[in-house]
Amino acid sequence: MSPNFSIAATSGRARAGLLRLPHGDVPTPIFMPVGTAGTVKAVLPSELTTLGARIVLGNTYHLWLRPGLEVIEGHGGLHRFMCWPHPILTDSGGYQVFSLRAISKISDEGVHFRSHIDGAALHLTPELSMAIQATLGSDVAMAFDHCPPADAPRALIEEALLRTTRWAARCLAAPRSTVTPGQLRFGIVQGGTHIDLRRRHIAEIGALNFDGYALGGLAVGETPEETWRVLDAVADDLPRERARYLMGVGTPRDLIEAIGSGIDLFDCVMPTRNARNGQIFTWTGRLAIANARYKTDLAPIDPECACATCAAGFTRAYLAHLFRAGEILYSRLATVHNLHFYLDLVGQARAAILADRYAAFATATRARLESADSP
Repeated sequence: MSPNFSIAATSGRARAGLLRLPHGDVPTPIFMPVGTAGTVKAVLPSELTTLGARIVLGNTYHLWLRPGLEVIEGHGGLHRFMCWPHPILTDSGGYQVFSLRAISKISDEGVHFRSHIDGAALHLTPELSMAIQATLGSDVAMAFDHCPPADAPRALIEEALLRTTRWAARCLAAPRSTVTPGQLRFGIVQGGTHIDLRRRHIAEIGALNFDGYALGGLAVGETPEETWRVLDAVADDLPRERARYLMGVGTPRDLIEAIGSGIDLFDCVMPTRNARNGQIFTWTGRLAIANARYKTDLAPIDPECACATCAAGFTRAYLAHLFRAGEILYSRLATVHNLHFYLDLVGQARAAILADRYAAFATATRARLESADSP
């Protein structure tokens, strides 16, 4: 085992582990709420802790542009800046390169593109990405990668693999953080939905001896079934003794499938973004709270939920009213609930692995999710 990661139990290919980071230990499997701009939208750091969050994700690209490194450096790093004392993982900016690909130019040197804020010309390289993350002082810094779209031709995906491998070596050669001594570095595997390319890239990136490994380039346009097929085929090929991270995924069902394939860490904007846009996750179905039927619905949001929103007794009708009225409180209440749902889901999954009953748990949970989401 790695000195930073150990496995407490397995159930099939599912793993219950412990990731040791400079700002605290993280039990896995775990879901990481996304704090793009140094905040998980609508939620206080203390509330995140109460919800069971043990690590959050920060966005290298967005924090670099705003507020800028000078401001965060003046606070002594991202932890102090956002008043979050627990671990933080920062992405590398690679996904933003993917999302801004229409206005970017990629070469082996790095990526030239324009700021989405003011149009300023920018140049992001592997070395700069790691320097930004060193200044932020995150517990886990992701290597800079080239993430092609799901519908990219195979030749472009192979080119992205070669470039990502070259960039990964440059990331490992970059100076380490002095803000957070012991900052870990995770490598990223690309390959689209091509199983042979994924396995080839796992061998290449695995040979570079990162502290952990991530599968990137999934949930970028392919179907959920395609995502699950790739996970089933290659997730367990990632180095067993290191933490495994599935980037930007996904739905509750995605998490169930990925944990069963051997993944340890997840992040996704879905619980927070969907909450703000009127979708609430429950064990009895996803609530589209703007639906007219909830206007007079006196039922609790989810009778099985113990989050602060549900425990307080707020009804579906009340949240429907807040949403229609554009009240800020709606976003807070719905976000707290959705994050609790996700964190409770991975908590139940961990308990099932420790009891060596993950297959039964996954089968029962799939059935509940499918039943809940049916009309």
